[in-house]
Amino acid sequence: MSDKIKVLLEGKGENYIFPFFWQHGETEEVLRKYMKVIHEANIGAVCVESRPHPDFCGEQWWHDMDIILEEAKKYGMKVWILDDSHFPTGFANGAMKEQPLELYRQSITCRQYAGVGGETITIPREALDNAEPFEPNMMEKMMTHNSADGATKQFDDDRMLGVYAIRQDGADGFVNPENRIDLSSAITEEGLEFVVPEGNWKIYVTQLTRNRGPHRDYINMMDKASCKVQIEAVYEPHWEHYKEEFGKTIAGFFSDEPELGNGHLYDQNNELGCSPTMDYPWSRELEMRLKEELGEDFAGQLALLWEQDADTAETARVRYAYMDGVSRLVEEDFSWPIGEWCRAHGVEYIGHLIEDNNHASKTGSSLGHFFRGLAGQDMAGIDDIGGQVMPGQEDVDLNMPPFHSRNGSFYHYGLGKLGSSAAAIEPLKKGNSMCEIFGAYGWGEGVRLEKYLLDHFMVRGINHFVPHAFSGKEYPDPDCPPHFYAHGNNPQYRHFGALMAYGNRVLELINGGHHVAPVAILYHGESDWMGAAMASDIVGHQLYDHQIDYDYIPQDVFLDENVYDMEITEGKLRVNTQEYKVLIVPELQFVTPHMKEAVKKMQEAHFPVYFINRLPEGVEGEVVPLDELVAKLSRQGVNELSIEPENNRVRYYHYEHQDGSAVYLFVNEGDDIYEGNVQIPDERDCYIYDAWENTVYRAEVLREEDKKAKKVSLSLEPLKSQIVIFDQKESVEEVLKQEKCPLAVSGEEVKLGTVWKRSICRSIDYPKFGEKKEICLPDLLHEEEPLFSGFVRYENQFEGKAGETYVLEISDAYEGVEVFVNGRSLGIQIVPIYRFDLSSEIQDGVNELVIEVATTLEREASQFPNPYAKYIGQDVTPTCKSGISGTVKIYKNEK
Repeated sequence: MSDKIKVLLEGKGENYIFPFFWQHGETEEVLRKYMKVIHEANIGAVCVESRPHPDFCGEQWWHDMDIILEEAKKYGMKVWILDDSHFPTGFANGAMKEQPLELYRQSITCRQYAGVGGETITIPREALDNAEPFEPNMMEKMMTHNSADGATKQFDDDRMLGVYAIRQDGADGFVNPENRIDLSSAITEEGLEFVVPEGNWKIYVTQLTRNRGPHRDYINMMDKASCKVQIEAVYEPHWEHYKEEFGKTIAGFFSDEPELGNGHLYDQNNELGCSPTMDYPWSRELEMRLKEELGEDFAGQLALLWEQDADTAETARVRYAYMDGVSRLVEEDFSWPIGEWCRAHGVEYIGHLIEDNNHASKTGSSLGHFFRGLAGQDMAGIDDIGGQVMPGQEDVDLNMPPFHSRNGSFYHYGLGKLGSSAAAIEPLKKGNSMCEIFGAYGWGEGVRLEKYLLDHFMVRGINHFVPHAFSGKEYPDPDCPPHFYAHGNNPQYRHFGALMAYGNRVLELINGGHHVAPVAILYHGESDWMGAAMASDIVGHQLYDHQIDYDYIPQDVFLDENVYDMEITEGKLRVNTQEYKVLIVPELQFVTPHMKEAVKKMQEAHFPVYFINRLPEGVEGEVVPLDELVAKLSRQGVNELSIEPENNRVRYYHYEHQDGSAVYLFVNEGDDIYEGNVQIPDERDCYIYDAWENTVYRAEVLREEDKKAKKVSLSLEPLKSQIVIFDQKESVEEVLKQEKCPLAVSGEEVKLGTVWKRSICRSIDYPKFGEKKEICLPDLLHEEEPLFSGFVRYENQFEGKAGETYVLEISDAYEGVEVFVNGRSLGIQIVPIYRFDLSSEIQDGVNELVIEVATTLEREASQFPNPYAKYIGQDVTPTCKSGISGTVKIYKNEK
C-alpha cells in the first residue's frame, strides 16, 4: 500500500498550511482564542505577521510571542515569523535610520539633451549635480504611512556619475567609442557648454540619487552590509529570545515582497527603456561590477538603459550586464545570506517576491529575476491576491493600473508553474513550493472560490500554502478581506476548516517525491532584459490546454557553475530531479552566450530544441510556429497522457513517490461536467482516492490490448478533483479492502414537501435561529434580505425506511452546506453539486431533514466603511445569492 495513502486513511498526515495570523497588539485572551480557532480549522501552523504591531521586537511583541508559542506547543503547532514590522520586507523595523548614508537605497537616473552639428548645448551646474526630483503619487502617500520617512525623506548626496556626448547617426557612438566623448573635464562652476560636432548627438548625464522611490528608508538589496541590517534588526533578536524553540516550535522566517524599490510603487511598466524619467536601482557594489564588466566609460554606456534607438545588439549587451549585476547582487547580498543564516540556526527561510503580470524580471517592486530572487529560500514562493487567478478568466486581460491590471495568461499558465518549477529544479528547494493565497479577494470570496483557487495551485504543483488571513483586530477589519474567523462573525469558518482538511490530504500526496513534466520551457526573464521577448506563459498556455505538462527553466541552468545539477546526455536533458523530452524556446530576440553554447550541445546530443516563430540572434535550430507546436509534440509522443474527448480546461499533475506509487491529480476548471476517459501509459494497477471524503474507490479501467497503458474513466464536475493512485497490484488489492462505493444518484425520487420552513441567524448568534418562514425553492433570500449574511436553515420531512440507501442532491447553494437527518450531522460540502449519503441516519417512517447554508460576509460587510476598497476602486456592491439557489432532491436505492 502507498505509504501516503496508508497514513491518510488512518486519519493522519502532515500539515502543509500556515496562515497569516495578524498582530496589532491584541489581548492575551484574543491571542489564545485565535490559536485555538486556527488549530480547530485543521491547520497545524501559523505565520505570525505584524500588521503592524505597535511594539515589534519590543517588550510587548515578546510578550505576545510568548503566548503564541505557548499555545502552539499546547496544540503541537509550528510558528513561522514574517520578518519585518510591516510589509514589504526591507524596512528592517526602522533600523536604517541609525545607519550610515552609504547603506541606504540609491538610484541611477539620466538627463538627456539632443542637438545637431553647429548647435550649442548648455547645461547649468544644478542640472549636472542633482537628479530631477521625484513626486510620489497618491497610492505611495497612502501606502507608505507606516514608514518613518517613506517617499518624503530627502538626501543631499546626489552626484553625477558621468556625462557623455554620443553620436546618434552614422557611426553610432554606442558602437564606436571614437564617437563617444567624455565631457566631465569640460564642466565649469557654471555648468557645461558643448558645441555639437557634425551629425546628430545627445548628451547623457547619468546621476546617482537616494531621492527616488517610495521606500527610501529601506535596506539596499544590492549591498551586503545594508542587507545585514535586516538580519541584525529582526532575525537575531528573535534568536536571542527563542533560540531553544528554533527548529522545534519555530519553523522559520517569511520575507514578504522584498523589492529593489526604484520608480513608483507597483509600477508594472518599468522595463528598461520605458521612459526618459525612469530611475533604476544602484549600489556601490553594482558600480564596481559594471566598471569591471563594461570598462572605464561604463557611465556612458549605461545611457542604453534609457535609449531606445541605438544598435540593438549593443543595447542588449549593456542591459544584460546591468540586470545581471543587479539580480546577482540581490541573490548574493540578500537572498542567500538570510537563507544561510536561517539554516545555520536550524530553521528555514521562505517567502515570495512580486510576480504580478511577469513583473519578476523587472526592477521596482520586484527583484529582477524570479529564480535568482528566491535562490536562498527553502521553498519556491508565489503570491495570489484578489482578482488575479479567477474562474474562467484564462484569457481575460485588464489594463487599469495600479490594482486592476491583469494578464490572464500569466496568472493561469505562468504563476503557479513558476513556483512548482523552481521547487523541482533547484536542489535547495527539495521539491517544496509555497503560495500565499486568498488575500484581498474581498468579503465576496467564500469557500466556493477558495476551493477553486486551492485546486488551481495544487494541480500546478504548489504543495504548501499561506492563507491570507486570520486577523485578531475587531470585526469588521477592512484590511484585505476575507478573514476566516472574524471573531466568530464569518459563517464559513467551519466550512473553511473542512477545506483545509481536504487541502492537507491532497498536499500529503504531492510532497516527498517528484513531479513528472515532459517539457521544459525556457524562462523569458534574461531575454526580457535584452530585447523583444515572448512571455513563457504564452507557450505554457498552448501546452496546458492540451494536457502537456511543463517546467520553466532559466538560462542560468546552463551556466558552467551548474548549481541546478544539469546534465545533457544522448537524447536527454536532466535538471536536478527533472528529465525532459524537449526544450521549447519562446520567441526571443536575444539569448545569453551560455544559452547559445547549450543549444549547440543539446543539438549535438540529438536532444530536440524548438524555437517558437523565429530564431534568436546568433542561434541556429528548428523553428516551429506557435500554433503548430502542440501537433508536433503530439506526433512525437511527448505528451504522457491523453483524454477523450478533448477538453481545454481539464488539468492534471503527475507525481511519483519513492515507495513505487504515483499520483495523478485531475481538476476540471471549466463550466461543464467532463465525462470521458484518460489514457495513461502505466503498467501499474490503479484506484481512486477521494480526498474530500478520505476514502478509496475502485477505478473504472477500460482494458486495452496495450498492457503498458491504462484507460481510466474520468468523471469531473466543475470545482471538483479526482485523484488516481497507481501502485503495484498487491498494494492496490490491499488498499481496496477499505473501498467504498461512490454515491450514485439514481433510483426512485423521494417526495419532499414543496414548502420549506426557513429561518436565519447571524454567525455570531449561531445556532439561535429566528422566526421560521414558509418558502419555496429556489430561495430569493438575497432579494428579501439584501444585507443579511449568516446561516440559512431549511427544514422539511420525508418518508423513509431503515436499511435502504438514500442520497440527497442539492444542485446549487451559496455556499457552504451542512445536512442533518433526525438531528445528526452528515458532514459539510462546499461546492455544487452537493451530495450526501443519508442512509446511516434513516429511520422507518417520517424523517426530519435540515439543511444549513453558510453565506459569505459580502452582504453584511457592504454596509461598513471600507476606505481601502474605495481607494483601489474595488466594487463592494453585493452580488452573491444567499441560501439554496437550486433544487433539492432525494433518491432511494435498495441495497
